Amino acid sequence: MSTMTCARCGQQKPGFERAPFPGAMGARILDGTCQECWEAWKKQQTMLINHYGLDVMDPQARQFLMRNMEAFLFKAGHQDEVDTSKQGQITY
Repeated sequence: MSTMTCARCGQQKPGFERAPFPGAMGARILDGTCQECWEAWKKQQTMLINHYGLDVMDPQARQFLMRNMEAFLFKAGHQDEVDTSKQGQITY
């Protein structure tokens, strides 16, 4: 396992042996995300799913999660915070 500089935390840490996510986003994660930040994203993703009551089979919900994943891991774009006043509602 090689070390890499994580795009999120900026530290030199061990990377993944294989992409933890499919497709082009998986390749980006493999090249630029440490395992600790990936674990932090999984917790954030679970909070978003539970808080907003997302149906992960819904294409709009998946798009919402992908946008938040990119913002969380690569500091690109807009990241939605868990806002308790909007529980059960999302805007895509």
